Amino acid sequence: MQNVSTLVGGTAAAIAVATVLSCGGKSSSSTAPSGTCTPSGNANTLVLMNNSICPQALTVSRGSQLTIINQDSNTHEMASDPHPEHTDCPEINQIGFLSPGQTKSSGNLNTARSCGIHDHNNSTSQALKATITIQ
Repeated sequence: MQNVSTLVGGTAAAIAVATVLSCGGKSSSSTAPSGTCTPSGNANTLVLMNNSICPQALTVSRGSQLTIINQDSNTHEMASDPHPEHTDCPEINQIGFLSPGQTKSSGNLNTARSCGIHDHNNSTSQALKATITIQ
């Protein structure tokens, strides 16, 4: 009887591993949508859509502002890294909550540096993270 339970346990583990491997080991929302990432108009703009942010890397000039457009069906709360302190680029924290269809801008990004931005309410989602380089 012990051999049967060992066989059943081993089979369950093998099925779990096969399921993870066949799915690529990550969720379908872990990457930004392709081909839809370039917003028209302002080059200092990020767009939220399909539960992701596009582009995930952006370079802006010192003194400019970052604009985020929420074209997603979900509300997002955008904040500077690191989570939960939000201290890298505090000017980004002025964006805050974005309801679907809403657009907001940060304060002036005056200091040359690189900083991350994320959705505070979904801080582990790689698809909802971006890096802003201020030159």
